[in-house]
Amino acid sequence: MTGFIIALISGALMSLQGVFNTGVTKQTSMWVATGWVQLTAFLTCLILWFLSGRENITGLIHVQPKYLLIGGIMGAFITYTVVKSMATLGPAKAAIIIVVSQIIVAYGIELFGLFGVDKIGFEWKKLIGAVVAIIGIIIFN
Repeated sequence: MTGFIIALISGALMSLQGVFNTGVTKQTSMWVATGWVQLTAFLTCLILWFLSGRENITGLIHVQPKYLLIGGIMGAFITYTVVKSMATLGPAKAAIIIVVSQIIVAYGIELFGLFGVDKIGFEWKKLIGAVVAIIGIIIFN
């Protein structure tokens, strides 16, 4: 149940962040706003790191495979793509398309066991669920 509640909070925060970041972008520029988002995220992490026990940062050197370390780069492009999609489609359309894309990509990652994720078996009900979600986007539009 805790995971479900955290996921709901995550979705709500992502939608709010997209709207806020779009507003900042309209008043500044895309990369200024994206930089601000990443900088404030870094500062927040730094503060929480100081308050929560200060795990050793050098652990990053030992992360394998090294491609796992590009999450921050992806974060910058996530901010960019969320802002652009919300600015062009509106928050509701953008959010539904983003979420369906996340579901399809996540299922593909699990289905093929990519990036060290445990491989799962194919299930028709999940494929049908993805198709229903895509139909939902078409209807929503």
